[in-house]
Amino acid sequence: MKKYSKYFLAAVYIVGIAFSTAACKEANAVSAAVTVGQPVDLTYAADKALPAVVHIKFVQNSKVQTVDVQSDPFSDFFSDPFGFFGRPGQGGTQKRQIQTPRRTATGSGVIISKDGYIVTNNHVVAGADELTVTLNDNREFSARIIGTDETSDLALIKVDGKDLPTLPVGDSDKLKVGEWVIAVGNPFGLNNTVTAGIVSAKARSLGANGVESFIQTDAAINQGNSGGALVNTSGELVGINAMLSSPTGSNIGYGFAIPTTIMNKVVDDLKKYGTVQRAVLGIQGGDVLNYINEQKDKGNNDIDLGTNEGVYVSKVEENGAAANAGIEQGDIITAIDGKKVTKMAELMEILANKRPGDKVNIAYLHKKQKKSKTVVLKNAQGNTKVVKPADLDVLGANFREISNAQKQQLNINNGLEVMKVNNGALKTAGINRGFIIQRINDHSVKTLDDLQRIVKEASTSKEPVLYIQGIYPTGKKAYFAVPLED
Repeated sequence: MKKYSKYFLAAVYIVGIAFSTAACKEANAVSAAVTVGQPVDLTYAADKALPAVVHIKFVQNSKVQTVDVQSDPFSDFFSDPFGFFGRPGQGGTQKRQIQTPRRTATGSGVIISKDGYIVTNNHVVAGADELTVTLNDNREFSARIIGTDETSDLALIKVDGKDLPTLPVGDSDKLKVGEWVIAVGNPFGLNNTVTAGIVSAKARSLGANGVESFIQTDAAINQGNSGGALVNTSGELVGINAMLSSPTGSNIGYGFAIPTTIMNKVVDDLKKYGTVQRAVLGIQGGDVLNYINEQKDKGNNDIDLGTNEGVYVSKVEENGAAANAGIEQGDIITAIDGKKVTKMAELMEILANKRPGDKVNIAYLHKKQKKSKTVVLKNAQGNTKVVKPADLDVLGANFREISNAQKQQLNINNGLEVMKVNNGALKTAGINRGFIIQRINDHSVKTLDDLQRIVKEASTSKEPVLYIQGIYPTGKKAYFAVPLED
């Protein structure tokens, strides 16, 4: 056997270690790449999610409604030859009372606390007279609505329970395009269904004029999935499934989920205030790229804004937060609090986590020059006060639906009669007992539920005023403007 010096052997040993270490690193890298690149085991996520995702049954009871129907002159004549209920032979429309059928629907929800708070979509519970929640273990609970937010399409409901299964809430900001997720819900009445897919896009806007920054996924989402959970591989809630985009109305397209970054703020506000404290910047605008393309369609091919990303400000509202900070039409917002903004949906998601009175630092381009300003955000009413939904108590009056005799006597079809006036908004406005409210803010008023809904909407709107139209028992018509602010 050939002899080698100890120095040569040592050198060979060191080189061997180097090659061995490099080989291990390469093997580990390949192993990691294979792990990342392959479909993952989603059973852990499903085990975590299924107990916390519930089935929601919506019931709207039968009601009597007055509707417009097309007149048939011949049938009208034979059913009412002397014209007591209309003018036979004239055609047109007539008012008819109909009994609406009892309506039921189903959706999904996610338990987020052991004492029974459940997040779902606004469109799953809006208008419900009864809500029944069924858990994965078939336990049933009656639920009550804590608060709803049409703008984000989220709702918070509550059941009376203890030690209920919950789903941990994850950070949707950390989601990456291409990451595996599962959608859990009750599509087509098939309870406890899990589908899988990837995150197809983030901060997606569908142009529905709400707060939109959807997570887009190709996990199958169908009717009944609304309000269910979008879950990452760690078994964390990262979104509330809201809608699908499909040419057929079923899953041959993409599903969209509301990210938890938006959900957390909405839930917190609904618990604390009963309505969402929404901060507004006081601008109108859209994606810079969309604006550039619009200009090119108009023949302006030489447009140069200094960037192809950001939010183009097309209008600045007078006395709004942006106007007070000096932001002007034509400026381009590029970042908020150091977080890059490439499109409107990203800006909306950031603002959805803020409240009126919060300060944010806005980076923007003004005539291609970089600028930054600290902006104090406001609410839709132009101040930084807490906005609370008003109840009927703010009106300071008692009401009842008008009788058929009153309808015939005054030749009207709907209304609420003011039965008693106490201290409140109606007394301040000069509305007296006996006045019949027919319309408020261009909405017909037929029931107390109508009145409650209109008052709540107006109290949290940009202009918290009730524009009331109605009639007195003498036939005299009247119009009042009733402010709801303190």
